[in-house]
Amino acid sequence: MTLAELKKLLEATGYPVAYSHFNESASKSPPDPPFITYSAPDTSNFMADNKVYKKITNAQIELYTNIKDLEAEAKLEQLLDESNIPYEADETWIESEQLFQRIYDLGVI
Repeated sequence: MTLAELKKLLEATGYPVAYSHFNESASKSPPDPPFITYSAPDTSNFMADNKVYKKITNAQIELYTNIKDLEAEAKLEQLLDESNIPYEADETWIESEQLFQRIYDLGVI
């Protein structure tokens, strides 16, 4: 799955989706939660003999909600499960933003 395909999959949730962050401008305010961002912070390439044999991008999906939203989590996880995308998840409360952040880590080839 490519990052472009991942974006299309995330858009199927019906929530606003952006790479890394939503741009704030005078004409457009950030979306209300729930919303999703995704990024590709690093790689875990398969290497041998001084060569990269398979490029693997580590992707992160971040689901932001203003309450613990089990329905939003289930919707996103169902899409990942149906697409046979393995993931790990972690959660935190962002006090300064008053938002829950659920982070899904996965590999994209």
